[in-house]
Amino acid sequence: MAQAQSYCKVLPGQVVPGKKLYFRLLPVQNLRSRSSIEMESKRPQLLQEEDKQKTIPRVALSAPSMLRKNQLGFLGFTNYCRLARELRVNCMQRKKVQIYSWDPSSLIGFRFNLILANTNTDQLFTVHRVEAGNFKYGIITIRGLRTPELNVYAHKNLYVPNRKVNSSCWASLNHLDSHLLLCFVGFAETPSCAVLLPASLFIGSYPGMCRPGMLCTFQIPDAWSCAWSMSIHAYHCFSTGLSRQVLLTNVVTGHQQSFGTNSDVLAQQFAIMTPLLFNGCRSGELFGIDLRCGNQGRGWKAICLSHNSAVTSLQTLQDGHCLVASDMTGTIKLWDIRATKCVTQYEGHVNESAYLPLHVNEEEGVVVAVGQDCYTRIWSLHHGHLLTTIPSPYPASEDNIPSVAFSSRLGGFRGAPGLLMAVREDLYYFSYS
Repeated sequence: MAQAQSYCKVLPGQVVPGKKLYFRLLPVQNLRSRSSIEMESKRPQLLQEEDKQKTIPRVALSAPSMLRKNQLGFLGFTNYCRLARELRVNCMQRKKVQIYSWDPSSLIGFRFNLILANTNTDQLFTVHRVEAGNFKYGIITIRGLRTPELNVYAHKNLYVPNRKVNSSCWASLNHLDSHLLLCFVGFAETPSCAVLLPASLFIGSYPGMCRPGMLCTFQIPDAWSCAWSMSIHAYHCFSTGLSRQVLLTNVVTGHQQSFGTNSDVLAQQFAIMTPLLFNGCRSGELFGIDLRCGNQGRGWKAICLSHNSAVTSLQTLQDGHCLVASDMTGTIKLWDIRATKCVTQYEGHVNESAYLPLHVNEEEGVVVAVGQDCYTRIWSLHHGHLLTTIPSPYPASEDNIPSVAFSSRLGGFRGAPGLLMAVREDLYYFSYS
């Protein structure tokens, strides 16, 4: 009985007696719905304002006034740089990107479900929804993302598995972003597994039977999340978030370590400079695993924070002292790990029950998130105020939630800062003015 009460605390909802049915209760659903309706009514007006380039909502934030204040000594260099970045974010303009392919037939039924940029942001791993609920996986090269001609190229080799992929990320095994880590859901007699797939499988041309196969496959329970380690403390390792368990796997040796949790692990992120693996749970718990400790005892749990709802996305900052987390109530917080307290909260994000990713760019000092209302919002990373709200070109619906990628160098090292938005069959580029 005590276990049942504990389970209800983790997932507040209602169980139907005599049936294995569970309904999650959303106390803020009606309020969110009214808010979403209001935002949807404003969407056409916001799109018109974009077309007319009415892009500066803050009157005091203008380039001439900032430059003059800096020259007179009223505005310090640090604040001047910060405000200049905010101004550029406010002035982003939407432009449609033309997608080409060496096999035009592969673009038929091309409907974006997810885009995932690699470290250098010169390639996008793409997930496309096709008929009968199936998905195709591919790679788009965005090195040609240059104004005025915005052209990108979709490689003709598409990966079409017969199973659903629950989680995915880029993996650096042979070199930076050399592979893709895909977590497959079990189907019929086929067990669930994690697969490392070479990125060259999508890009190269392999006649006959010379196409490279899967590098390695690891049988694991169904995974909610996955993360690849870029830390020297867990070299050639990846982690999978399971039901009440974290599984750490060494790709080279095959050695696995299991860490028990009290709830399903929905989000994971390795710190780069510190030996920590951060995990976000369905219960709202956010904890770190010390990779230097074994999985015996409880000494491996280095830090513990808490949200009021299921944590769906995590991003650690470069120094490893802070992380940004979002949950299913639309709350986004910047946490100071050393002080174990919330430093900044980002207001305006809309999420009722969806798994929505979070993007952090330290170089530009911004946090980016797409809400369930299909609006993309950008906040100042350290100050928390909302910089801009970007409407979707299409009406708000569950199938029209955009997937975005933000970078200081879109298209590679010579690229410019901006935002990529994929929605339906279209790809849009929001460039800095």
